[in-house]
Amino acid sequence: MSSTISSTPETATDPGAGRSGAWRERDRAAVAPAYSRYTDLVIERGEGSYLIDVDGRRYLDFACGIAVTSLGHRHPAVVEAVHRQVDALWHTSVVTQHVMQTTAAERIAGIAPAGLDQVFFANSGAEVVEGALKLARRATGRPAIIGFTGGFHGRTMGALTLTTSKAHYKEGYAPFLPEVYATPYPYCLRQCSHAPGEPCPIAAGEMLERLFQQVVPPGQVAGIVVEPIQGEGGYIVPPAGFLATLRRLCDAHGILLVADEVQSGMGRTGRWCAVDHEGVTPDILILAKALGNGLPIGAIVSSARVMGAWDPGSHGSTFGGNPVACAAAVAVIDTIEREGLLARARTIGESVQERAASWRAQGYGPADVRGRGAMVGLEFLDAGGRPQTDRVARLRARCEQQGLVILSCGLDDNVIRLIPPLTISDQELEQGLGVLEAAVREVDG
Repeated sequence: MSSTISSTPETATDPGAGRSGAWRERDRAAVAPAYSRYTDLVIERGEGSYLIDVDGRRYLDFACGIAVTSLGHRHPAVVEAVHRQVDALWHTSVVTQHVMQTTAAERIAGIAPAGLDQVFFANSGAEVVEGALKLARRATGRPAIIGFTGGFHGRTMGALTLTTSKAHYKEGYAPFLPEVYATPYPYCLRQCSHAPGEPCPIAAGEMLERLFQQVVPPGQVAGIVVEPIQGEGGYIVPPAGFLATLRRLCDAHGILLVADEVQSGMGRTGRWCAVDHEGVTPDILILAKALGNGLPIGAIVSSARVMGAWDPGSHGSTFGGNPVACAAAVAVIDTIEREGLLARARTIGESVQERAASWRAQGYGPADVRGRGAMVGLEFLDAGGRPQTDRVARLRARCEQQGLVILSCGLDDNVIRLIPPLTISDQELEQGLGVLEAAVREVDG
């Protein structure tokens, strides 16, 4: 099997050629410049694991719209469900109840950790983060929220206050939400001083307890918001026991544990939720991204006890729980179950990590290979431990030239994140990894 994707006119990237250049000019004139796009590709269609641009060039998609199209583009079951719902009902908002919203809530509660049995719907990850912050404060009667350095939770004001993955996101928007605090995430490779193999004091809760002692009393804290695997911060998998520590401290002080699984949820890690790997049940679970496989939908999932803090009208959303988006969510859950995609995510992850670890062993690959399931991060550092930001940018560009779309992340943008569709074939996975391997060999630090 070939280790690269053919660089024929149908797949090679020529940024100024054909219709793409004209569309870029139109975009610059009509679309706000706030969007920071990872590529200059102008995409017209998606098919399974591929994106197709306006000039007919095909790109194997290891980005999935930032972990959204986990079933690939236009999965037949989701397309059918959406078409069927469009023919029946598009929208009622809170004017009425509708059956698809109830059905979606039941299905989501069915895959959430036990005891989380009620759902509030919104349209995006940022919106459900905002809602979760409101719910935590309302349910506890406390003002303070604690997050973790390196976390990303969205661009709306409350979510942005909690976001600490890049200071640039906050430039020009102060003042932010009061009573929001950040404590270190256990990013042992670069931010911990303990020796490899020794227990991590951050994961054991030492820094969080110090925050309670020195900055904010635990009795004032409404919620601790954590990504069970940090996404934009670098695909960081914390040491085992970290989530259990948070659960213990929250229980001891009457704090709500909020798991932001916008990027790690919906089967991406090989379980429905990343918290499932540790057997930890949060008080509030946040889902979005892959929940609708591309249709805008987010969900706050909690217990009836916590949700009971919201009486009718105390929170709302005009488009949240839209019938078409809910139909997509139901189809996504059904498809993951029917096609065995939780197990497939684990298989994909094993293949990716084994392949990338071999590059590392040969001395030209990443300094660290980490992840769970089909959520894998490759961190590139030089011999002195400094981030290879420029190398990662050139790796992404080289892969794009060869018909493969990948993304970067991390505090220094020196981590390649690999999030292919859970429906990707073995051949497509091998092709994509072949392109990446060739790029890693050719593009040095």
